[in-house]
Amino acid sequence: MKKQLITAAVAVSLLTACGSKSNTSESSQTNKFDYTVEQFADLQILRYRVPGFEELTLRQKQLVYYLTEAALQGRDILFDQNGKYNLTIRRTLEAIYTGYQGDRTTPDFKAFEVYLKRVWFSNGIHHHYGSEKFVPGFSQDFFRQAVLGLAPSALPLAEGQTAEQLCDEISPVIFDPTVLPKRVNQADGEDLILTSACNYYDGVTQQEAEAFYNRLKDPKDESPVSYGLNSRLVKKDGRLQEEVWKVGGLYSPAIEKIVYWLQKAEGVAETPEQQKTIAKLIEFYQTGDLKAFDNYSILWVQDTVARVDFVNGFIENYGDPLGLKASWESLVNFKDLEATRRTETISANAQWFEDHSPVDPQFKKQQVKGVSAKVITAAILAGDLYPSTAIGINLPNSNWIRSQYGSKSVTIGNITDAYNKAAHGNGFNEEFVYSPDELKLIDQYADLTDELHTDLHECLGHGSGRMAPGADPDALKAYGSTIEEARADLFGLYYVADPKLVELGLLDSPDAYKAQYYTYLMNGLMTQLVRIEPGNNIEEAHMRNRQLIARWVYEHGKDGNVVEMVKRDGKTYVKVNDYAKVRDLFAQLLAEVQRIKSTGDFEAARTLVETYAVKVDPALHTEVLERYKRLNLAPYKGFVNPRYEAVTDEQGNITDITVSYDEDYAEQMLRYSRDYSPLPSRN
Repeated sequence: MKKQLITAAVAVSLLTACGSKSNTSESSQTNKFDYTVEQFADLQILRYRVPGFEELTLRQKQLVYYLTEAALQGRDILFDQNGKYNLTIRRTLEAIYTGYQGDRTTPDFKAFEVYLKRVWFSNGIHHHYGSEKFVPGFSQDFFRQAVLGLAPSALPLAEGQTAEQLCDEISPVIFDPTVLPKRVNQADGEDLILTSACNYYDGVTQQEAEAFYNRLKDPKDESPVSYGLNSRLVKKDGRLQEEVWKVGGLYSPAIEKIVYWLQKAEGVAETPEQQKTIAKLIEFYQTGDLKAFDNYSILWVQDTVARVDFVNGFIENYGDPLGLKASWESLVNFKDLEATRRTETISANAQWFEDHSPVDPQFKKQQVKGVSAKVITAAILAGDLYPSTAIGINLPNSNWIRSQYGSKSVTIGNITDAYNKAAHGNGFNEEFVYSPDELKLIDQYADLTDELHTDLHECLGHGSGRMAPGADPDALKAYGSTIEEARADLFGLYYVADPKLVELGLLDSPDAYKAQYYTYLMNGLMTQLVRIEPGNNIEEAHMRNRQLIARWVYEHGKDGNVVEMVKRDGKTYVKVNDYAKVRDLFAQLLAEVQRIKSTGDFEAARTLVETYAVKVDPALHTEVLERYKRLNLAPYKGFVNPRYEAVTDEQGNITDITVSYDEDYAEQMLRYSRDYSPLPSRN
């Protein structure tokens, strides 16, 4: 996987943002901008600005507008991918929210409101990060009476279905903890398909699915398509078959609207290359042909001239326990010209970084190709990038395309800025950081070193290394995402401490890297546990990756007392005694993780992940949760999008596109459900 959700210091920002406005000195417009919207459950909703949009040309603004409309049309797809009942449940909850005539101040209704907001945030009834099903704080009787109190026309009833039957259909899904308890189950030894609630398979076992796709692969094919990427695998009349997501296939009503707006965007593309890229994406949506998707990906990665860019499609496979099928997502953006100079410096030296990597030479690329990197300004987030979003992306995911044509890396500058602005002065660092020395390092260097770690992770880490001849890129199965993220993180961690960054002018102090090392280890060993429910293991790939790295370094550095977990006044802290040896350990682990990736060593991946990445120390977990609770912070953040509107003249010609930031969370979610919801409730 090539999506960077959070790195160490940004993880701290995510955990510490508490709703206070930034008091940093900026322009008067920025000072007046309210980055926070609301906080509920374990979530905080933020806003992000789109600086520089007004300076775009009219044609560029139109392109952003059309791509944004295409992005918003895919929302229903993700809800349905995340669970077969999600659209029915969401629409039922929204009908209650907008039509309820009872007392809205009761505990039941207040709890119902929080539940609905969580469903919106997670694009379904399971937690967006932990994957466990939400526990409703309202009673089943309240829910049933609320449904029965609505007009049948307001409810998402199937043909011939009554409101009572609707309640009978979805109440167990909402209220029974044994029904579809996990969206994605990663527990070793279980059938990961039958125990996962995601809607990528129907009537199929894990063994059947793996055998089905293994039969399609040709070991001699040097440019294989990503089998299964854009389909649901189902069993009908005893036979396995794919229901392809395309025009005329599954999800056609939404895909037709996406294509409509992509065709509009094609007409105002900035360059002929970008026009060809959009046309090829349209062809993929119309045919469902995975070879067309590969051809689109090649055109997209080579299109580096246009300022406006986008991601749109079935991209990342974190939501599939087998790591085959991709969730729908979109990101519309344009280049931050000033900030991009940093990433261009890194990508211009890509061959030097590859050559000096501590991995086995047989797993290094002899020639790094097509590494392009930029800092972007997000204009819209959609699908699996909304409301919770990555801070960096490196695509395409296909190994052979990356090897032959390169990759495109982006760091989302205005999203990271919004996180940072919302994360000042709330006591998190003072509570968890060991001493004033580390606090000073973090204050001086954490923002910059985290940006550099993200750049190295995305620009170079995911694009580094190569597969051994004949190795299956899917051989690591359920462990593939964790290993891939660990590989990219380790690459960034190793090089953020390299004197080369000072030589290139990216850092002004040889000690700056220590801020990144400390926050990363603290997060991986301790503070990310605030995102885990008591008694649970770690399931999410990025969290597994961070604990794997931090725990491995801690355990392998014990003989030299490299990293300690120390007690002071009854509280646990991370203490780093030898930063240079930490880097050596990062190098050793990077070499092993790259070997596992390059050779497809499933058993080694399984051992590494299960030993270091999954289990949680219950005593430490309890302590961290108690300390964090006293800070009254939300561990997860997400965003409301800006709103774009077209200004037209009397003839209907677009004369400008305006952007506004005044929509609140519920208002935006209800508008999206009203204006961008083309799929039926049952697909």
